[in-house]
This record gives sequence, structure tokens and C-alpha cells, in this order.
Amino acid sequence: METDNLEWNLVEAEHLVDDEWIDFRKCSYRLPDNTISGPYYNYSRKNYVVVVATNESGNYICVKQYRHGIGEVTTEFPAGGIESVATDSANNIGNRNASLEEDALEAARRELQEETGYISDEWEHLITVPSNATMADNYAHIYRARNCRLVSDQHLDDNEFVSVRTVSGAELESMIHTGHFQQAMHIMAYYYR
Repeated sequence: METDNLEWNLVEAEHLVDDEWIDFRKCSYRLPDNTISGPYYNYSRKNYVVVVATNESGNYICVKQYRHGIGEVTTEFPAGGIESVATDSANNIGNRNASLEEDALEAARRELQEETGYISDEWEHLITVPSNATMADNYAHIYRARNCRLVSDQHLDDNEFVSVRTVSGAELESMIHTGHFQQAMHIMAYYYR
């Protein structure tokens, strides 16, 4: 069946988990051939930023932290959620990103300093891409920060345990190729820089 209309239309969404961190849904859709199919699972989370940061020596500023999804401590770029400024009270699909949000660049500046103590005056937006277009409706905003300088201690949330590590470009490429830099969006950000 060849058609120009490939869109699916939402028929029903059951919110299985809906709290401040995630809206996880079980959905059914009307397909282009007019049949109804499901269940399909999708979720809404905060949009977020990833910062490809280098210090004045050209070394990459990375963070190490435990990632419960894979049960390991990972090395990755500084990153974090874009904070909601106001919430949308509607309880419908995609409601998380319909709310007003902190500016992505401001979130990138904030996350870099909070997680690492570094700041930069040289910022470049690289790309904004869906985080996981198959199941999620949030976006990753990727930034490059050059000539970062250390100006403060970390300012971490109560549940954040993060250490800072600087690595050369050669070290970082080796980590990527040997599976020791494990966040897919961060790997993409490195090669996009």
C-alpha cells in the first residue's frame, strides 16, 4: 500500500504513570488504512540539554555519574533537564512540552556550572533533535561551549553525585570506540561538534 498519508491518529491514551518525572502512556491509534491498532507505549519527559564543553587547554569537560538504567557509572558530557516555568493542567498526550520552559541556552549554562563549576563566554547551538522519536516526545538541545574556565564548586541537587573529569580528544575518542562513553546522544553530540 503506497500512500502520501502516513500519519497515525490517536484514538485513546491511558496514562499509566503521570508524575513530575514522566507521563508514561498506553495508546491506540487509527492507522492510515483506517484500522485501529495498539497498544503502543510512549512517554513525555522534560526536554534537556547536552553540553560539549572544552576548557582553555582544549580538553573535554566530562562528568561521571551512576546511571540506574544500565546499572553503571558512566562518563558523559554535562547535561540536564530544561526546567518548567509553568505547567499545563491539561492531562493529554504531549502535555509536558506544551508548558512554558526555561530557555535552552540558559539551561545549558546552568547545567554546565552546576555540574562542573565551569562557565564559558563562547556558546554555539549545534542541533536540536528528538531524544527517542520512536517512544518519546522530548528533545535534546545540543550546545558547544569553548574556552571554559573553572569559577566555582559544583552545585548539585540532593540526589546528584557527580565527579568531573577532563579528557583529551584522543582519550575521548578511545572511550567512545571501546564502549566507555555510553550515552548515545552524547556520542552524537561529540561527532556533531
